[in-house]
Amino acid sequence: MASKEIRRKFLEFMESKGHKIAPSSSLVPENDPSVLFTTAGMQQFKQYYLNPGVAKNSRIATSQKCVRTVDIDEVGDSTHLTFFEMLGNFSFGYPNKENSYFKKETIEYAWEFLTEELGVDRTRIYATYFKGEKGVPEDKESLELLKTIKGLKEIKPQGFEDNFWSLGTENSPGGPTVEFYIDEIEIWNCVFNEYVFRNGKYEPAENKGVDTGMGLERLATIMQGKDNVYETDLFTPIIKKIELLATKSGVVANVRIIADHIKASVFIIADGVVPSNVGRGYVLRRLIRRAVRYGKLLGIVFFTSKIAESVIEIYKDVYPEIKKNKEKIFGELGKEEEKFGKTLEKGLQEIIKFEPKFNEATGFLEFGINGQALFDIYQTYGFPLEMSLEELDKIYSKHEIGIPADFKEDLKKWFEEEKEKWKNQFQEELKKHQKLSKTASAGMFKGGLADSGEEAAKLHTATHLLQAALREVLGEHVTQKGSNITAERLRFDFSHPEKLTDEQKKKVEEIVNEKIKENLPVVCEEMSVEEAKEKGALGVFDEKYGDKVKVYSIGDFSKEICGGPHIKSTGELGHFEIKKEEASSAGIRRIKSVLE
Repeated sequence: MASKEIRRKFLEFMESKGHKIAPSSSLVPENDPSVLFTTAGMQQFKQYYLNPGVAKNSRIATSQKCVRTVDIDEVGDSTHLTFFEMLGNFSFGYPNKENSYFKKETIEYAWEFLTEELGVDRTRIYATYFKGEKGVPEDKESLELLKTIKGLKEIKPQGFEDNFWSLGTENSPGGPTVEFYIDEIEIWNCVFNEYVFRNGKYEPAENKGVDTGMGLERLATIMQGKDNVYETDLFTPIIKKIELLATKSGVVANVRIIADHIKASVFIIADGVVPSNVGRGYVLRRLIRRAVRYGKLLGIVFFTSKIAESVIEIYKDVYPEIKKNKEKIFGELGKEEEKFGKTLEKGLQEIIKFEPKFNEATGFLEFGINGQALFDIYQTYGFPLEMSLEELDKIYSKHEIGIPADFKEDLKKWFEEEKEKWKNQFQEELKKHQKLSKTASAGMFKGGLADSGEEAAKLHTATHLLQAALREVLGEHVTQKGSNITAERLRFDFSHPEKLTDEQKKKVEEIVNEKIKENLPVVCEEMSVEEAKEKGALGVFDEKYGDKVKVYSIGDFSKEICGGPHIKSTGELGHFEIKKEEASSAGIRRIKSVLE
């Protein structure tokens, strides 16, 4: 079954069940500074879960284009992608909103679509449900509903990590999930938002919602009898074009990376983003340059627009914006490829400098290079390790000429051992860099930090005081929903249903300035996420925390998990002033403020 047929069947099926079919939203989220790109189908409907009354329809279904880069280093295996489509059906405001639905209909729709519309053999399918954990009871309702399905052979209980969805932030929704698997592959994730996280506990929500997601690429893999997503009709024309252009053989993963990255770049540019060194533009630049680097390993140059043609051909009828912006897409890809090509040439000149010298004492060639030097070239010029080693191989080959055969074998063995040593050193440097990048990205991509200078660090610290003051004045329902910080001002988005009064704004200002005058210490501690939650630390958005997190405490007034820069004490901040308070989106307010 062709992917376009799967997509069509899903939307028509959901429409027959009373769902309003909404178009895919842009990859650039509207009024949602918490993420750089649209990462899930429910993202454009966030406000409806918190305020179902503003939703015109209680049932909606979409095929949503998404971009996720958190696993960019895994792209090229059988499942990971940067760009993908998520099929989803949603319901809001159950049981208070007319025509809304919850678990029964969701489970029945999923089973009917998989077995009757797609014709999947029932013996290939099993389901999982939430068995109860961490103070949340077993989802017996879903279990009993699954038991009534004729032909469902197995129902597996799963714990919190597998079958419970939650942001884990104050006043955020969460709930158990039911997941359907085909041939041991997770296909459909059905989230039942029936709880609200308050004061470290999950309390029953007044309004319940349904959020389901099913990756089109993964479903196409099943329906087309393939082993991985790159063998489906959503990729094969792109893969064939790359292989046709390649003048060198290469590993399969390199071809897949190029296909994925160019596809993602096409959609991102079509939605108005251009390559740059900040935010979304930086992600786009990284995708294009990674594709160019791997293209060079295959002997391909000036090729990105040619690959983009194949992408546009696949999706032009479903997402007309990419065909409409064809010339812009080609132009941006071409400019970035040319610019990066010059940078790569500079990197090549650096590699050439490492001409080996013969050491008479040891009787061996010495390159005067190590893995750290190769990593520096990678960082500065975008020259990947594979390309550096390839160039070093060429240099080495020149020195093999004229070497006696009995000595050549020993020399070759030595060279291969040296390369292994360089690879290990390179990987160590890369791990250090990734660790630092992960910490920095908590500010750049999650906290909206645009400038990490001294003034920005002050404003970043001020957001902690601001959030704590807002919670004191307005209530504990206030949580951070986004921020953007420059060296001049801070912009802070938070959950609150109505405009602040002049008295409330004044009171918030007074509290913040009082804490500044008290010159409270800003203390950082590293701990596990569980320890942070136990200590009452607030978390931000849906961050994917590592094993350890940084928790910043400002006296006894504020405690937050955060990865951004901070000052040492509040006395360094000066005078805090709110310049503007306005609506950001439904249920979300925005404050713009400065330090003077």
